[in-house]
Amino acid sequence: MAGKHQPRRSCVVCRAKQDKRALTRLVFAGGKLQIDESGKMNGRGAYLCADENCWRLAAARPIVSAALRRELSKDDREYLRQMTPS
Repeated sequence: MAGKHQPRRSCVVCRAKQDKRALTRLVFAGGKLQIDESGKMNGRGAYLCADENCWRLAAARPIVSAALRRELSKDDREYLRQMTPS
């Protein structure tokens, strides 16, 4: 018998597919970029894996901006740099 379906998502940087809960969801809420810990916030989301390099590239390049269809401000990019897993 098959187990319960586990949603899979792709990291917007490296395109690696993983279970949804293994990735970090980013979303614009209240006019700024936030981490969606519940995975249920309203709005368009973008997923990042736990790889430190993916977070650095997301802050430096327009990858997340394109995925969210929204321009990232300097504050948003700084937020991504600060949230980089170490």
